[in-house]
Amino acid sequence: MTLDRPAPSRSRANSHAVEGRGTRRALLAVACAALLASAPALALDLREAYEAAQRYDAQLNSARLQLEAVRERLPQARAGLKPSLGAQVGANVGRYDTDITPQRSFDNVQGALNFAFPLYRPGRGALVDQAEIGVRLAEAQLGLAAQDLVTRVAVAYFEVLAARDAVEVAEAQRRAISEQFEAAKRNFEVGTATITDQQEAQARLDLNDAQLAAARNDLTLRQAALTNLTGVPSEGLETLKLEVPLPAPDPGDIEAWTRLAREANYAVQQAELAQAIARLDIDRARYDKRPVVDLVSQAALLSGKTANSLSTPVERTTQLSAGIQLSVPLYSGGALDARERETVAAFQRSESELENARRLSEQGARQAFLGLKSSAEQARALEAAAESSRLALDSNLLGYQVGVRINVDVLNAQQQLFSALRDLARARYDVLLNTLRLKSTAGTLQAADVIAIDDLLTPPAERMFPMVTAPGAARGQGATPAAPRRSPGAARAAPGGRQSPAVPGAQSGRRNMPR
Repeated sequence: MTLDRPAPSRSRANSHAVEGRGTRRALLAVACAALLASAPALALDLREAYEAAQRYDAQLNSARLQLEAVRERLPQARAGLKPSLGAQVGANVGRYDTDITPQRSFDNVQGALNFAFPLYRPGRGALVDQAEIGVRLAEAQLGLAAQDLVTRVAVAYFEVLAARDAVEVAEAQRRAISEQFEAAKRNFEVGTATITDQQEAQARLDLNDAQLAAARNDLTLRQAALTNLTGVPSEGLETLKLEVPLPAPDPGDIEAWTRLAREANYAVQQAELAQAIARLDIDRARYDKRPVVDLVSQAALLSGKTANSLSTPVERTTQLSAGIQLSVPLYSGGALDARERETVAAFQRSESELENARRLSEQGARQAFLGLKSSAEQARALEAAAESSRLALDSNLLGYQVGVRINVDVLNAQQQLFSALRDLARARYDVLLNTLRLKSTAGTLQAADVIAIDDLLTPPAERMFPMVTAPGAARGQGATPAAPRRSPGAARAAPGGRQSPAVPGAQSGRRNMPR
């Protein structure tokens, strides 16, 4: 069934004007409140979230404990170059008899002190070198874990902000659609509009309800993810100020960042240290084929008696010895040669892993640098898009008042404005995240970078997107539009030979209403 839309008339234009002024007042409140967060008593900023995560995060704590464990390997390795002293004590009781002598019993106690000092054991020196490099490797792993924590906290933090923006936009859009629905309903009841406008608004409301439910669920999940990192509630987060300029990469040369990443990236440092350990493995395997020389000495005491009566005296024997002991590996079934070939292959693998780490770090630096530039360009473009969308909504509302725009035009303009504002906020978050990723790839990310970004945040009560203004607010609420200016394309034929009014020019001083 097709419903003909009534021809616009003076009474209809007046009705639209009345409804339009109400809509404009509603949109003023809606748009200004669209992206104002509800202010909790205490807001959590990025720096506080990072400090909480440093105390709470299991991955960082695991890296700390790993470093403590690896540090204990160094004194163990050094102990192999120091003298060793050991003691042995034993006691024996028994008896024996022969065909010639009667049965006799015996008992004795023996003790010994053994001393050894390594004179030539090159493999143990290589083991000390490996332990020292292992400590540096664990420190690099801890540095990487700390940088990774910064990135993970920042990503989780801004994901919550983006999800909260999506909820606020969906709620604001629902209020705007509801106002448009009520206007369409009243216009239909007085006969100045068809039911199509009302049905279109209802369809948008139903779709918005689904989007709002998904956005709220996503916000809950994002908040849970941040709480899992920090261990503190994440409902009241400080948000990004839109009036402050975003940081730019310094230096601005992509090649400088790739060179820095190739040299200072923590993954590259780990690969370099792993290669050094593999090289020492080769040395140790070769040292195992060499003789070893130790200085050894022993002091032994044997005390006991052999008799068939208690009157037998106790015999004591003392033995002292010292010397140099030489051990030469002559044949091991090919195990030593196989061990050497294994370590050579492992070293060659470490070389490939080092080159791969360097390539990945360069690629990561390029990706982060280009991502930073792209997100900055998107933010600038979306600022212009948000302003254009605001003007477009202004024009469509004005056109709806005079009957040259239909309800769906206003709904589409509202959707476009809210989407542009949401995407603008997301692009600005991406600028900050890509800044952190770039510095992390280059190995230069520090706590000072978190503080610098934290200075760009503000409590949610103070947050507002400046470009969200009500259409017509620049002219003053209730101001009368200028007289219509007709043009050949501004009028359209209506049933019965009447023509609808021409589109009046928008009085905002920026651009005329599109025809």
